[in-house]
Amino acid sequence: MPQESDRNRLALEGGEKAIQHPLPQMYPGGMKISSDEEAAVIEVIRTQRLFRYYGPNPGPSKVEQLEKAFAAFMGTKYAVAVTSGTAALICSLIGLGVGPGDEVIVPAFTWIASASAVVAVGAVPIVADVDESLTLDPLAIEAKITPYTKVIMPVHMRGAPSRMDAIMEVARKHNLKVIEDTAQADGASYKGRRLGSWGDAGAFSLQFNKIITSGEGGMVITNDDEVHKRVQMYQDVVGGMRNHVPTAEILPGVNFRMPELLGAVALAQLNRLEGLLATMRRNKGMVKESILPVAARKGFTFRTMYDPSGDAAIALILIAPDAATAHRFGEALEAEGGDAWILYSPDHEDYHVYAHWAPIMGQRAWSANGGPWRNHPRQITYTTDMCQKSLDLLSRSININISPELSSQNLEELADALNKVLESL
Repeated sequence: MPQESDRNRLALEGGEKAIQHPLPQMYPGGMKISSDEEAAVIEVIRTQRLFRYYGPNPGPSKVEQLEKAFAAFMGTKYAVAVTSGTAALICSLIGLGVGPGDEVIVPAFTWIASASAVVAVGAVPIVADVDESLTLDPLAIEAKITPYTKVIMPVHMRGAPSRMDAIMEVARKHNLKVIEDTAQADGASYKGRRLGSWGDAGAFSLQFNKIITSGEGGMVITNDDEVHKRVQMYQDVVGGMRNHVPTAEILPGVNFRMPELLGAVALAQLNRLEGLLATMRRNKGMVKESILPVAARKGFTFRTMYDPSGDAAIALILIAPDAATAHRFGEALEAEGGDAWILYSPDHEDYHVYAHWAPIMGQRAWSANGGPWRNHPRQITYTTDMCQKSLDLLSRSININISPELSSQNLEELADALNKVLESL
């Protein structure tokens, strides 16, 4: 039987691992796929109606049912189902009239799709710092506003709500629109309102890594009639005709329509969302409470939460005193059987951090005369250190996934591992 000294000695130094039972993979909704999703898909197959608008057998559309249920859940007038979270962002931008000559403010910490969607509609992404919440800093927005700014895009990264009241105040002051990128925070809220419903539009992802999933897929929500009309026209090349828009008002669209099979799975998953959030919030609370005294004593803090009760709780993020300590922590936790992600390392390419967005930073385009930067009214320059505050924060931030599949044994071992590593620093 291992001696007490073996238990206290880091696994990195030859001690016994604190985590003896593997932690579950971080696919919250994906790990819950079962007979409900299976039955929904079989129902679609049996009706032979794989396309929303017609098929050999009449019946209700799963995608239409999903849109109604999603809008009701999020507390908005409209929801439009599309093929991906990126498609949702593009449709949202189009819905708000964003195009060539416009600028969209995005945070320094977000998946590259937030910026790529801006480029896809011919506009220019402008990168602004995040604050200790690791979401867009309202104080950093003002310095980035120019006569060409049209939209602010807060991103609720790792499930945490951005400070939406302050962001909306800045937007109203400067007559700007707001699109919430809610890809990592399905169902989360801020001050009692679901994320995505604060801005002029909210974009969601149903990709397999997200809280609920249909493998791929996305949603746009809005309370604005005109935005809804424009999104409907754009996501379906004949969306104007299908939605009875007067011919003189119809604009050209593309096809980002969600298939019925995805709609069926997403609708079943939506029914799981409240339960997933409740479980992750409970699990996160237990782990955080278990390590709080040691973390504080060792000089670690937790990311700022502007509304802890609204957090989706997909991750517990510790902020170390410096980057070197964060990396030592990460290595030690990995050796204990845990999974630690340092949010920024200069030598580790990660499309979640602006400094690694090579296609954006290099202002690359698909054609010799293409790209939104070439004919933009002002010169745009990106440098890897333009958001140094963000890089400093992210280099010290350690992400620990909080799965709804964590058992009581997993939770106990994870807390033991975290305390063991913290004590060693």
